[in-house]
Amino acid sequence: MRINLTSLFVDDQDKALAFYTQVLGFVKSQEIPMGRYKWLSVKSPEGGDTELSLEPNANPAALAYQQALMSQSIPATAFECDDLEADVKRLREHGVRFTMDPSDQGAVRLAIFADTCGNLIQIYQHRK
Repeated sequence: MRINLTSLFVDDQDKALAFYTQVLGFVKSQEIPMGRYKWLSVKSPEGGDTELSLEPNANPAALAYQQALMSQSIPATAFECDDLEADVKRLREHGVRFTMDPSDQGAVRLAIFADTCGNLIQIYQHRK
């Protein structure tokens, strides 16, 4: 088995696509109209097969889950990076709001930010 797709609930697919591509630097992988919403996914520009599906939170269960994570300050997902400090600086220059500044947590250094689409996202770097 492999993980090739993972999902993240978002409150607005177009806003999420703009944030995840223009701010985080991912690239759009798929955009397929599906009625009122769309199958929308992004990938890392660094390669790999794994896609992040930006799912609408239109289902009440999805919305409740997303809101519960946010209210408890729990990140919805995490992304690994090579230079945490540089990425935090770059994201702050784009106006990204951090809820946790970079800090050492065991074998990793991590930070948490709001994605403007209803989620907290953790970014981390393995400590050397």
